[in-house]
Amino acid sequence: MTRFIPLAAALLAASVFGSAHAADPTPPTAWYWHNWTDHDGVSHMTRCPFHDYDLKTMSKPAGPQWQDHVHEGNAHIISTVQPAHWDGSWHPDPKVQWIIPLKGSWYVTAMDGKKVVMGPGDVSLGEDQMSRRDAKGHIGHFAGNIGDGPVTLMVIQTDEQPTVDKPCRFH
Repeated sequence: MTRFIPLAAALLAASVFGSAHAADPTPPTAWYWHNWTDHDGVSHMTRCPFHDYDLKTMSKPAGPQWQDHVHEGNAHIISTVQPAHWDGSWHPDPKVQWIIPLKGSWYVTAMDGKKVVMGPGDVSLGEDQMSRRDAKGHIGHFAGNIGDGPVTLMVIQTDEQPTVDKPCRFH
């Protein structure tokens, strides 16, 4: 398993669980949605666990916290605000990227028809770059906003290479 950069790890950990604390010796399990592609080029959404936590400090003298190091390498961190009623149409993710809603709700629909609605506290891994256009012209995923307001997302684009047939590869 590869390791994760500290800033992105802190954002991710803060958004996926808040009930586990350092006094509890049992490592937590947190969840993310993985938009992955199978060998036929069809994208899917699968709920996946983070569960390889170590209890340690990120920076002394701060107390220990549960950390699951997922990736180490280059990353681009983008804050994006999608206007009200934003329509993402069918498209693959531009990079293997973590997407964390900060304000508002949005949805992702995979090519297999599974639709997942996410809001603040949810995490999604977009990895559908290897999808192939189907008979309906769909490729990747369809995304859009829920409700009448804008949606603010934190996007962490990684240098990971996209994979095929590896749902939940970051666990």
